Amino acid sequence: QGRYQRLDLIGNTRNCFLTGSPDNCTNLISKGQRCFLNVSNTEVYKNAHHSSRRFCVQSLQPLGEKTASFQTSSVGQLPHRFSTWNIQIIRSFRTSPSFQAVPFPLFWIIVKPIQKLLAILLGRSIRNWWKALPPNKQELFKESARKNKWKILLGVGSLGVLFVVFYFTHLEETPITGRPRLLVFGKEHFRELSEMEYAMRMEEFENKILPKTDTRYQVVEAVFDHLSETNKDIRQISALKWIIHVVDEPGVNAFVLPNGQVFVFTGLLNAVSDLHQLSFILAHEIAHAVLEHAAEKASLVHLLDFLSLIFLTMIWAICPRDSFAVVGQLIQSKLKEFMFDRPYSRTLEAEADKVGLQFAAKACMDVRASSVFWQQMELAEAIQGQPRLPEWLSTHPSHGNRAEHLDRLIPEALKIRESCNCPSLSGPDPRLIFKLNMQHLLELSKSQETPNSTKQDLSKSKLDFPHA
Repeated sequence: QGRYQRLDLIGNTRNCFLTGSPDNCTNLISKGQRCFLNVSNTEVYKNAHHSSRRFCVQSLQPLGEKTASFQTSSVGQLPHRFSTWNIQIIRSFRTSPSFQAVPFPLFWIIVKPIQKLLAILLGRSIRNWWKALPPNKQELFKESARKNKWKILLGVGSLGVLFVVFYFTHLEETPITGRPRLLVFGKEHFRELSEMEYAMRMEEFENKILPKTDTRYQVVEAVFDHLSETNKDIRQISALKWIIHVVDEPGVNAFVLPNGQVFVFTGLLNAVSDLHQLSFILAHEIAHAVLEHAAEKASLVHLLDFLSLIFLTMIWAICPRDSFAVVGQLIQSKLKEFMFDRPYSRTLEAEADKVGLQFAAKACMDVRASSVFWQQMELAEAIQGQPRLPEWLSTHPSHGNRAEHLDRLIPEALKIRESCNCPSLSGPDPRLIFKLNMQHLLELSKSQETPNSTKQDLSKSKLDFPHA
């Protein structure tokens, strides 16, 4: 696994991020833009293009002196060769995986298995006690339950009311989007856990962290600094001390811990085509931290786990045999996962895409590149012949649905970009260029097929593309 296996769609040229040699590259962005949206009674902007009061200040500060010698192709001009793609793409691009994005409070990590065990023992004890009762006593209990059914219903209803009160008293407003969300654990619960997670990650990647002198680190640092500078009017962004780590790993991955520690894998740098795509991915990760998705997801999981303990006890009390109870417990676990956990994770990912797109727009990046990135990812999986699983099986939206969702958000992001006095976008829409290139790819693949040959393996073909 130490080497990448990539499909070079034409030749063996490499992305300037990955060569480590800045000699052949020039700077893509000459000026950074700083946009401050002044909205009354809030510290964060909401629906910037609808706000009636706004002002944007254009900064003459370059994107970063360290990137003065870099060249990346404009997103309006896809490279003549798609060599910047790493077709050794992992099965699905995972930003903020569940065990990274949801650092549960340490106490609940310890007691969670104990709670489940106690629920199983309690349910099993109730079942054995019921079986040991003589038939006449069982009938007496049933008759007593029928006579006191209203009292039983009142007790259950009271517990339900307490649950509803607890839920609504722990609702908070999500920063920026204003979406109501359950927040059981406070931010302080995650600070120490973030430090623990950070120590574990640094130990895991001890020999893989790139030095600050590496070109790839400097590119990521310059893009991230530009994003944080142009969005520093967001209180959550300016309050955190962001620290960047570039990890020499082939996986297409990036994540941000709640304490501002940023981890970017070199496999991601190999998968993006330009700085605009990289900027959107980093903005997506910043959005996860700003929106406090880690605390939100941990709160939901904690609440669902508490409710599942009640059902777990009932399953072990009602099922006549342990084997049936084990099956029932498995069904309950899977239902919770596919009906609540994964859909909620996909919702948070979609929200991070939306807010991250706004951050990238304020940084004057070409937000249209965000959609192209996910189309590239979808194509890479298709070339590798990887099976396309239904979206409901994943914690992340599918690449195609993500691209479509971003396409719907791009017009709004372009208005935000325009309101910040950003330079006009030059060249054709990168989405159109990608579509034309894909059509050319299909034509070339068909022309290479012979009547007596089987369908060619695209992963072994080197196909040329027309210049943008």
